[in-house]
Amino acid sequence: MSFEFVSLETIREIAHQYGYWAVFVGIALENAGIPLPGETITLVGGFLAGSGELNYWFVLGSAIAGAILGDNFGYWLGKWGGWPLLLRLGNLFRIREEQLHEVKEQFRQNAARAVFLGRFVALLRIFAGPLAGIAQMPYWKFFLCNSAGATVWASVMVSLSYFVGNIISLEKLVAWVAQFAILALILVVAWFVIPMWLETRKANHL
Repeated sequence: MSFEFVSLETIREIAHQYGYWAVFVGIALENAGIPLPGETITLVGGFLAGSGELNYWFVLGSAIAGAILGDNFGYWLGKWGGWPLLLRLGNLFRIREEQLHEVKEQFRQNAARAVFLGRFVALLRIFAGPLAGIAQMPYWKFFLCNSAGATVWASVMVSLSYFVGNIISLEKLVAWVAQFAILALILVVAWFVIPMWLETRKANHL
């Protein structure tokens, strides 16, 4: 997901200057729960590899390592202090604790899929690690799903920009990937919200 307060030109300049470190740190911080455009940095890294400025395998390795490390940090952050913070945020936005428990349980039931596939979903890529920690997902299970998801996601993003970057502009590619991530987010939200809404409506009619 791209962020308007960081222009694509600025991200490209950072990637030019810091190379593999930019990819590693950018995606690590985003996956740790900090809303930075890690996906865009990864796409730029793949694009630069396609133009011969960076090495494809080093970009891919940096993206995978950063994604795994960042999500691990987010997981332990969520496990150690995420639930009390979520309760405080719930009070701030007038969300009942029972509703938060329900969301937590739903996430726990779908945690493996959320961690593995969440990287392709806007915002979920940022919060999947902390949410897995809050839901008390077993660490060994999280580590396997996280590592597998990071490898698949990084391979798709880096390869996409490496090969397709020679055909279409980087700006258009970043926009298409962001649109896909937002569409995926809408579908995920609908998947969670619609069943809850139907249950509430059913309970109100009883």
